[in-house]
Amino acid sequence: MHDDRVHVERRISRMLDERLRPAVYRDAVPLALESWQAPGEPVPVEEGLRAQYSEAKPGELWGPPWGTTWFRVTGTVPGSWAGREVQAVVDLGFATDRPGFSAEALAMRPDGSPIKALNPMSTWLPVASPARGGEPVEVYVEAASNPDVAGAGIGSHLGDVLTAGREPLYQVRRVELAVFDRTVWELVQDLEVLDQLMRQLPTDANRRWQLLRTLERALDLLDLGDVSGSASAVRDELAPALAAPAHAGAHVVSAVGHAHIDSAWLWPLRETVRKVARTVSNVTSLMDDHPELVFAMSSAQQWAWMKEHRPEVWERMREKVGTGQLVPVGGMWVESDTNLPGGEALARQLVHGKRFFLDELGIETTEVWLPDSFGYTAALPQLVALSGSQWFLTQKISWNQTNKHPHHTFWWEGLDGTRVFTHFPPVDTYNSELSGAELAHLVRNFSEKGLANRSLVPFGHGDGGGGPTREMLARAARLKDLEGSAKVEIEAPAAFFEKALADHADPAVWAGELYLELHRATYTTQAGTKQGNRRSEHLLREAELWATTAAVRTGAPYPAAELDRIWKVVLLNQFHDILPGSSIAWVHREARDTYARVAAELESLIATAQTALAGDPSTDDRVLFNAAPHARGGVPAGGAVVSEQALGATEAHVTADGDGYVLDNGLVRAVVDGRGLLTSVVDLASGREAIAAGAAGNLLQLHPDVPNNWDAWDVDRHYTRRVTDLVDHTSLAPVDGAAAVRVERRFGDSTATQVVSLEPGAGRVDVETEVDWHEVETFLKAAFPLDVRADRSSAETQFGYVERSTTTNTSWDVARFEICAHRYLHVGEPGYGLAVVNDSSYGHDVTRSVRDDGGTTTTVRLSLLRAPRFPDPETDQGRHRFRYGLVVGADLLDATREGHWMNLPPRSIPGDTAFEPLVSVDQDGIVVSAVKLADDAGTDPDGDVVVRVYEALGARATGHLSLGFPAGSVVATDLLERPLADGAVEVSTDGRVGLILRPFQVLTLRVTRAQRA
Repeated sequence: MHDDRVHVERRISRMLDERLRPAVYRDAVPLALESWQAPGEPVPVEEGLRAQYSEAKPGELWGPPWGTTWFRVTGTVPGSWAGREVQAVVDLGFATDRPGFSAEALAMRPDGSPIKALNPMSTWLPVASPARGGEPVEVYVEAASNPDVAGAGIGSHLGDVLTAGREPLYQVRRVELAVFDRTVWELVQDLEVLDQLMRQLPTDANRRWQLLRTLERALDLLDLGDVSGSASAVRDELAPALAAPAHAGAHVVSAVGHAHIDSAWLWPLRETVRKVARTVSNVTSLMDDHPELVFAMSSAQQWAWMKEHRPEVWERMREKVGTGQLVPVGGMWVESDTNLPGGEALARQLVHGKRFFLDELGIETTEVWLPDSFGYTAALPQLVALSGSQWFLTQKISWNQTNKHPHHTFWWEGLDGTRVFTHFPPVDTYNSELSGAELAHLVRNFSEKGLANRSLVPFGHGDGGGGPTREMLARAARLKDLEGSAKVEIEAPAAFFEKALADHADPAVWAGELYLELHRATYTTQAGTKQGNRRSEHLLREAELWATTAAVRTGAPYPAAELDRIWKVVLLNQFHDILPGSSIAWVHREARDTYARVAAELESLIATAQTALAGDPSTDDRVLFNAAPHARGGVPAGGAVVSEQALGATEAHVTADGDGYVLDNGLVRAVVDGRGLLTSVVDLASGREAIAAGAAGNLLQLHPDVPNNWDAWDVDRHYTRRVTDLVDHTSLAPVDGAAAVRVERRFGDSTATQVVSLEPGAGRVDVETEVDWHEVETFLKAAFPLDVRADRSSAETQFGYVERSTTTNTSWDVARFEICAHRYLHVGEPGYGLAVVNDSSYGHDVTRSVRDDGGTTTTVRLSLLRAPRFPDPETDQGRHRFRYGLVVGADLLDATREGHWMNLPPRSIPGDTAFEPLVSVDQDGIVVSAVKLADDAGTDPDGDVVVRVYEALGARATGHLSLGFPAGSVVATDLLERPLADGAVEVSTDGRVGLILRPFQVLTLRVTRAQRA
């Protein structure tokens, strides 16, 4: 027989596009349209409903960038339509090629209660079924004219309301009342499912040809002059093909309704509140008609927004949680980045997320749901387990540029050895439409074939697309048990994980970080946002520590509400498109302002607590406070001394040396040459030179930086092929009153001023860099070529460090050409090491080369600034200040200690009272991460004290925690401060608690005060 497959497939496509889909709505009549443009920011619903509307018509332009236009739609159901299903079709000029990233709207009844959202792929509104002739129609539509920032391209200023202009963006296309022909709609679903399935089957498969002939015969029955009248007959012809059951061994898909809504990205935070309201209204409306729909919704912050801003939406959410259809997942405050937040912040993401769902809904979430973050720290499995969760899901690693991850369902092993059952949906998207192509891809792609037979598919349009649609649910129903396809079951994520674990007898293990081989520039982009985060995290540590100490020692009230609120603000800004720097200008402008307010609030809380502790402020003495976890200059960790009690330190001085300078403090001697570069840094205790022969440290380097895609997100390896070393300067001079040298440089349209200094008693050369940055598509790095042969680097991560190869032996090593480190990055060889510490940088690279003298140079570079032009065309422009330092003779303990010291500088205020720490540890490798009052203590100064410690060096640690207050009992808890099974801990009579920690273990202890025992 002749192969007419292509001919028949083209016929099917044309019939669907030109005859069947247009026939779903018929007998349309226009609706009356009125509009009102809200001034400025969005207004409350009540104000929009009572506004003064004026006449509008289809074809009219509306909506300046970031504006809100309210429409009132009115009409009457024609008498001849009585008994039929009637819907409104409202197309406000939506994009036709994508589900979101366009205008979107929420339709409401006259009382303000939501009906559903209007999105590019869902322009219909229910009116009546069955309708009554003469029935009035009145709908209010709050429409957001959000600009298409992505479509506007590189350099566009649409990403900030301050620069976007006021010209209208959209044009109303269609506002009509129409009869909805359900039979024709069902036929469209039948044809789409069979057609999509057929096209994915092998051309030599019998089932493919059976479906082709079935579809051909069915179209022969379609009367193009009476589509509605012939639709039932066509469906009858297709019914046997749809009834054929799937093969017994067919792959099983757990389909989970989902809408990935970025808490900010190409829109500001305030718009996300409305996106969530629209999507949830869509979903809850769809649930009324489809009780089988299960929708997973993450991000406790988004739930909290509905409770605060849209109580009517919140009540619908609570209703659907009660039916089991709306399922909270994730157990985090937001879907945060996991590379950049500090350990304590990442723990609090889980604490605040899980506690919200417990307090508000009585639900303990069991899965951590992070489908879109840009790589996953090796610290996460332990934190997942300590939060009381069991499962982890992401699909982002499927975006790897170089290496395909070998597993989809596996155990992920973290730094400390904790394992969490993990799934990567092989469908490779979190916005599935349950299409035939997607299901066929996931079956082909699934790595565990022969070992397991189940995967999860998150389906629904995200980011303003409205979530699942009725068409997706129709596909799911037809694909439940269909020959040639995977079997589709709609169920909650937890149900999937339980079945998947039972289905897989021996899952493979992946140990260590889940490094994303993409989006590496997110370690650096938007330096101001990253600095604000780093500073906020450390100020929060100080505020909790000193407020707790003041509460226990002086009875001062504990600022629980303030700290809770501030933590949530900081956690929100750790969302995976804010902290990584990949949002529009508006988002980062607001983030910088937010961090400034947070810093001011926390400084006030710290000052209040320290004042309560310091005694008489009228004295000439000063009290020195040390919030770092290690003693410093005679001040104990977490304690304070009066100034004369502090230990003296060696002197430091600077002397001229030819056209350069020598800095010396008796521990380190550093040479700054006539170019203002570090040509020698000698560890005087060992006599060891840190800088590689013939090289110079603190070398600022510029690279052209134009990645192939994703400007704010990506840095591609080709950037290294061109480099400009900044060696010329405009001035070089010593700094009065300090062992320091200042060098100023000009390059392009920018300037850099650096102060290289050596403090008395320090084993670290510090560099403070101020850059007035006005470059474009340029990468600024600071290089330290070091005289060590390091085969791996140790980069601080949350609650420990991660080791990475410095070689390029494997494709996995090559792909890690840009890496993330927190406060330190350590390199070394047996017997000697060096560390680069910083106060706000995250991006680094580490490379090795062999010199002519046979020695090996290991070069550590910090990534300081970028200048991508999308989505923020002014990224990083302006003034920036960085601090970093080179620590000589450093082991991992030194690196840990110096990193904390740089980020937690000592404080002093007038006073006459010293005090011992509230808690102290006698083993330096055990680091105190947090000291606070228990979350359920409120403002009560007699509340339980919570102490979190971790083992920082990757070694088994034994030591003691000393309590500087009378303790009643001590119990080990989870992150939510709930006692662990067998968590009771013995306290000695002198207030000491024995500690035995495995490598990188995190331990939380809850201490009851003796008077409350």
